[in-house]
Parts: sequence; structure tokens; C-alpha cells
Amino acid sequence: MKATIERAILLKGLSHVQSVVERRNTIPILSNVLIEARADGTLRLMATDLDLQIDESVAAAVDQPGATTVSAHTLFDIARKLPEGAQVELSAAEGRMAIVAGRARFSLATLPRDDFPIIAEGELPTTFELPAETLKQIIDKARFAISTEETRYYLNGIFLHVSDDPQPVLKAAATDGHRLARVTVPRPDGAEGMPDVIIPRKCVGELRKLLDEIDGSVGVSLSNTKIRFDLGQAVLTSKLIDGTFPDYSRVIPTGNDKILKIDPRSFEEGVDRVSTIATEKTRAVKMALDKDKITLSVTSPENGTAAEEVPGDYSSLAFEIGFNSRYLLDILGQLEGDLIEVHLADAAAPTLIRENDKAPALYVLMPMRV
Repeated sequence: MKATIERAILLKGLSHVQSVVERRNTIPILSNVLIEARADGTLRLMATDLDLQIDESVAAAVDQPGATTVSAHTLFDIARKLPEGAQVELSAAEGRMAIVAGRARFSLATLPRDDFPIIAEGELPTTFELPAETLKQIIDKARFAISTEETRYYLNGIFLHVSDDPQPVLKAAATDGHRLARVTVPRPDGAEGMPDVIIPRKCVGELRKLLDEIDGSVGVSLSNTKIRFDLGQAVLTSKLIDGTFPDYSRVIPTGNDKILKIDPRSFEEGVDRVSTIATEKTRAVKMALDKDKITLSVTSPENGTAAEEVPGDYSSLAFEIGFNSRYLLDILGQLEGDLIEVHLADAAAPTLIRENDKAPALYVLMPMRV
């Protein structure tokens, strides 16, 4: 194979595919990127970790079609260090790939393209389109709550499902057992009857990076075991988590009658300030609610105490409740607008946080003993 490509185009394509490649691999070919020069003037770049695969096509001048595989991270590092505006000539023959740009020459070892594993998608019966902005909103508002605990692997992703309540909607949920995030968007055409799926954390992260460069819609195709995102030049295919997501609707409180209305920014800044003295172990912030007066406080045996009053609209019975400050800050960071609703019951019951009852996102936070 032989092709010439502009450095910027090559670098952008490689930056997408190389992040899928794990740094340490027991199978050598999984460290490589598949490079295929096609007669139609495109260069195909493909990488996989056997669970997630990215396939991207970029424009190039192809002199001789062909394909090979070469170390993804090495090629990316080379492209990164080449001068801006350079024309990069890639040619492969007899187990080596030559990379020439200006006066720089590199020769890398290759592995045959026939050894490169490709995820078999099989049938993907459900297909629909989602605006890139909607997908970004789903990921940004939910992914912080994805669990990192490997033992509960079925929580290591975003749960996507459809329901009719009372309009047809698509819901995305994530939880780590301490907090829950749920985003509801109108159901796209074609998503009716789709299976409930759990999209793995790594796929969510890679998809979010690619979405920054997309303006229009993203094609989504899925089955019980695989999901594919069509992003124009790039196609991201992932296996789904094989597990059952818990019935999270049971933990969303419906009868919390103590309602606090508060400006999320002043609340967030107050929590952030008092939690400065919280230790890694405790991280607990106490919230004392009284009529239109909210007092945030932290007590740390090692560091001392901190307290701050924040203004809020509250007229129910006075009581105290504790939260993990980091979890609370994660949620507050997702909320927009000038006023949010915090629905409380008592010091031991889950708390519901949302902008209002029309907002697409809602959050549930479990309290802490303080």
C-alpha cells in the first residue's frame, strides 16, 4: 500500500482511534491500528479492544491500495511530532511501514491485516436517529453517576430504555448505589420496541469525545448485545453489558413533602467552601434547614469546623440531613437555571433534586449519617 495524507487529517483520525487501544495488551495485534488505503481516495483507520471498535475514513491521495496494521500509539506520537502542514507518505511492504514527512523518515514493524479482529455486529434490528446535542446532554447529565465497582458490573454503564409515561420517551439512567441520574428525552422514531440496553462506560467516554465534532444527527443501531453509532466519518461499535439493570424507579421518591428552592450556584459554592476541611474519609456536609435559612457545616476531627449560611426558600419543619459533599457537588454541577428544587423527607430517606418538574434530568442522592 502507498498513500499520502496531510498531517492534520491523519492526526485527527488517529487521535480518535488510538484512544480505544489499551496501553497494555497481551495480544500484540490489539495494540495496532488497521490502515487500509482504498482506491476511492480514502484511508480507513480502525482500532479495537475486542469490546469496542472504531472505524474512521479520512481523505488521502492513494497511489497503491492495500492494508496493514501498525502500532497505534507509536504512529499517533509520530504524527503529533511532525511539523504542521506536512504531507505524510505512508507505504507498507514486507512487514514494515515507511513513514516519510519532509526530512523525517520512520520505519515501523507491521502485523498482517488478516490477523486483525473485527467485531461481528450481526443483526441490529432497532435503528433511529438522535440529534448530537441530545446525545451530549444524556451523557453529560448522567455519566458522573456510573459505578466504577467491578463487582456490580451491570452498573458500569448508562442504562437506555423506552417507556410510555404518558408520552413515548427514551430514558437514560446511571447509578452507583449512592446517587442516581436519570435523563428523559422524547422517543425518536424507530426506537419503539427497542430492548433495554446498558452502554459500557468506555463506549460512553469515546462517544462523548467524537460528539464534539458532530453538528447534525447520529445514527443509532442496536440489538440485545451490540450497539453502533454512525457519526459520519466515524462508526463506533460496542458490545453491551450483559446484565440486568436494577429497577431504579423504585428509589425515586414520590412523597418527599419538604421542598427547598435554592439558587444552585450559591448552594454549590457554599458546599464547596465548607467541604474544604472535610477529609477523604468523611466528606460529609451537614445541612440544617430552618425557615428560609439553610446552614451548611462540616466537622472534621483533624482539621476543625466550617459553617456557612446560604439563602433558600424553605417553609417546612426544621431538620438536619447529611450528604457526601462530592456527590452533592457532582449533581449541582449538572443543574442549570437560577432555581432548583430539593425534595426532602427525613434524614434517612433519599432526596430528589431537579430544576423543576418539566426538566429532562432528575437526580436522587442518598443521605449520610453526620
